[in-house]
Amino acid sequence: MESHSMRSRHSSSPHDKKEISSNDYDLDQQDHIRGIETSAETSLHRGLKARHISMIAIGGAIGTGLIIGTGKALAKAGPGAILISYSVIGFVVFLVMAGLGEISSWLPMSAGFTGYASRFCDPSLGFALGWTYWFKYIILPPNQLTAAALVIQFWLPRDRVNPGVWIAIFLVAIIAINYFGVRFFGEFEFWLSSFKVVVIIGVILVSLVITAGGADGHARGFEYWRSPGAFNGHFNDYVPEGALGRFLSFYSTLVTATFAFLGTELVGVTVGEAQNPRKTIPRAIKLTFYRIVVFYIVSVFLVGMIVPYNDPKLAFANTASTSAAASPFVVAIELANIDALPHILNASILLFVFSAANSDLYIASRTLYGLASDGSAPAIFRKTDSRGVPIYALFTSAVFGLLGFLNVSDDSKEVFTYFVNVTTILGLLSWISILVTHIWFVRARKAQGLTDEMMPYTAPLGIWGSYLALFICVLVAITKNFDAFIPSISVKSNYTAFITGYIGIPVYLALIFGHKFVTKSKGVRPHECDFYTGKDIIDREEEEFLANQAAERAAHPDKGRSFYRKWVSWLF
Repeated sequence: MESHSMRSRHSSSPHDKKEISSNDYDLDQQDHIRGIETSAETSLHRGLKARHISMIAIGGAIGTGLIIGTGKALAKAGPGAILISYSVIGFVVFLVMAGLGEISSWLPMSAGFTGYASRFCDPSLGFALGWTYWFKYIILPPNQLTAAALVIQFWLPRDRVNPGVWIAIFLVAIIAINYFGVRFFGEFEFWLSSFKVVVIIGVILVSLVITAGGADGHARGFEYWRSPGAFNGHFNDYVPEGALGRFLSFYSTLVTATFAFLGTELVGVTVGEAQNPRKTIPRAIKLTFYRIVVFYIVSVFLVGMIVPYNDPKLAFANTASTSAAASPFVVAIELANIDALPHILNASILLFVFSAANSDLYIASRTLYGLASDGSAPAIFRKTDSRGVPIYALFTSAVFGLLGFLNVSDDSKEVFTYFVNVTTILGLLSWISILVTHIWFVRARKAQGLTDEMMPYTAPLGIWGSYLALFICVLVAITKNFDAFIPSISVKSNYTAFITGYIGIPVYLALIFGHKFVTKSKGVRPHECDFYTGKDIIDREEEEFLANQAAERAAHPDKGRSFYRKWVSWLF
């Protein structure tokens, strides 16, 4: 490819024809566009079809946070509180995804949202976002593998089979799935996510049957909203029951809901491997809103109708491990005297956790690859094999899966728990970074005359939606461990929770300002933002893909749409 075809086009508005410097996004010495890979040795393969992307987006939105985590939130605050908190955070998630969709549909970069932050906002923000996001996703796979081993203990106690055996088996399996290429990974996750959808729909239907009295003849309706009530007024022994107790209980579930939704943004990591990303990514993001409503809001609403928040069985479930015993839906099934379903739901949770570990390793490897593509990690991590797999990034990330064996020993469990607590704040910081990047992106495109009509996709609420979501995310990030001060932070468990809950923020800020100090980088000014370098490459890929599709349709005019595209794709 001629070097001039890869140079920056005019990044100014149509009304201002002078050429603007595109920082370091023209070319480096190796003819490498930062954040976009074109050579066979470093490029990813666009093997993820529209149905893969759509189902991977669903898989990121459905997990144990919904099936299990809602139980603790319900017991803490009551059905009315969790319905409000999950609705508010669900709306925030949609705004985050909409902002990410607007950026990624304009320029689907190999580096993902790490590259977007560097290119459209500040290289130091991209550096900090990428490394903290990678740290989060190298800790999550071993945590998920441990959870899978705990689920199996529902049938096989640890005195019969050591949990380390299951951790080893699952670790080898997820490495193999990721090693065999993105097409294999996409197909595997498509069917796992399809199974998740079936399970959640089944849970919703069973909940409706229980609510209507079809299981045991007891029509509950809103009975538990009246007694014991929609809001729990008891926060803890140090706060008197009443309005303050109800508010603090509600606010604590706002935090719980936030972390239940973390991971939904993973669709932004797939843009470098998506076929026709300008169509598939916005479509998956548009459907995110409906998925949140159907899978989260409806499920949370129904669980509040079938389990009273003060039920002793729910309190017991909250002390259980990651298995069916910990699910509020299982508590409801037991209260309705339905046999066998706990075993079925436990098997479903096992697949949920395995799918999460699998996609977490994928995200970790692509994040490290994106960092290398963006120039923020050693170049070796952007090397790919013949299947387009970033092999060095994959195995480096997979090594940290061995941390799962820490959980086999009781002595090291506490240390690992601290790691997990640290990573949760990093997920919230990633949302904040995406929102800041979108705000800068919109400001820059307006400064350069790029109208909404010129964009493949625009966020429905625009820049103001991102401002609103940013405010809520910052508020939750600052106050998420407020209970550490009740009654006093001097209590050991409180200051431990405070440190592990907030240490991610100074680490994140240290990475930003440390990178600025070393590289002397500056934020991207709106009129200097480079919207075009490498866009011609993406345009040609899109044209080739659409031409191939048209040729295939012409060669097979009688070929109808697949079952998925005809009957399922409109919703999922």
